[in-house]
Amino acid sequence: MTLISEIHEQADVLENLLVNQAAQIESIGRAILKKAPQFVFLAARGTSDNAGRYANYVWGSMNRLPVGLATPSLFSLYQKPPSLKGALVVGISQSGQSPDIVSVLEEGRRQGSSTLVITNAPDSPLAKTADWVIDIQAGVEAAVAATKTYTAELMAIAMLSVAMLDEPAARRPLAQVPGWVRQILAQGNRIAHLAERYRFMERCVVLGRGYNYATAFEWSLKLKELTYVIAEPYSSADFQHGPIAIIEAGFPVMVINPSGKIYDNFMPLLRQLRDQQNAELVMISDQAEALALAQSPMPLPADIPEWLTPLVAIVPAQLFTHALTRVKGWDTESPRSIRKVTETQ
Repeated sequence: MTLISEIHEQADVLENLLVNQAAQIESIGRAILKKAPQFVFLAARGTSDNAGRYANYVWGSMNRLPVGLATPSLFSLYQKPPSLKGALVVGISQSGQSPDIVSVLEEGRRQGSSTLVITNAPDSPLAKTADWVIDIQAGVEAAVAATKTYTAELMAIAMLSVAMLDEPAARRPLAQVPGWVRQILAQGNRIAHLAERYRFMERCVVLGRGYNYATAFEWSLKLKELTYVIAEPYSSADFQHGPIAIIEAGFPVMVINPSGKIYDNFMPLLRQLRDQQNAELVMISDQAEALALAQSPMPLPADIPEWLTPLVAIVPAQLFTHALTRVKGWDTESPRSIRKVTETQ
């Protein structure tokens, strides 16, 4: 297996998750509702941390659950954990191996909180700390840069949100996600051609907001891991509070701006970046107006509900990053200085 083959597996992985884990996730959702947690305390690292950013928006907006992202060093190094009374403590990890994430879940259990793990390793040390385990069933992921496990984590988060809503109509769009992903994968050659323009790119910013704040962070991470570009992620709102000063003519700006509540708010900034500051825009959107601003547009399928766009929008970003890595002459399978499983204390 290679990175590009794992990118192309994602539609099947998501379909498998929908078919094989729906009943289990429905059961977990009902059990969580009975426990009536007051908030979610979520621990993760790396790519899984970006999945946590998605959970922050989805569970917050759809399930009205406040979500706080943990600071694991308070548990593992300082050994001064906060009170978790009334919390649902969640760990997200592809490997389930990192001791600092395990320490958060163990402390949650010690304090009597409910615990949930989302992982690709249901027999891992992390999974053994949990009251409930969602196995994302992504199969072996050999590439160092995570792709299919990330989108599977997002799907698990979305499925659990729907399970806690207990609204049958909310389930229907989930079934369309694999098809939308296949539409993006069919654009692989065109996206690879776009990436050639950025052969000499050394730095960029990545902008997203709302549900796609997570996508901005994940795209940025993939660019750092694979192409060694200094790629800084920002909320489009935070970006205007200072960092916009770095933009000069030709500065690359990666953007995720699909239809939804964020779209209209985002557009004045994008027009400013293109028309006044002459930025170089790489755009992921389903809107012709936004795509027309970009030197490098990557269209999304139409009519994806905004809350599900991160599951689809990250795929063109993955294809772009894979192609850019090859254009730059780097190894897509063995990025320097990192390994597949990182165990931090």
